[in-house]
Amino acid sequence: MERGSVISAVEKSLSEVLERPVTGLTEEVRLFEDLHLDSTSVLELLMALEDAVDISVDPEDLDMDDFKSVGSLTDYVLSQTAQTTGEG
Repeated sequence: MERGSVISAVEKSLSEVLERPVTGLTEEVRLFEDLHLDSTSVLELLMALEDAVDISVDPEDLDMDDFKSVGSLTDYVLSQTAQTTGEG
């Protein structure tokens, strides 16, 4: 899966979770500070991303550093897709 596709999936998932359009994200956008996510909305975002990009997230493996920014979340999702497809 390509990085741009993941960022698009993050935008779509954030739009669902926040119930407002989220577009034009850059990798520097911070999830908590800029988008005002909280722990509940992060879990909702992960569930939406699981469906959108067909990954499986183990809450035990989560690291808050993965949720600092759109870029770090994209890295996390890409690492999960690699594990799911056996590429990692």
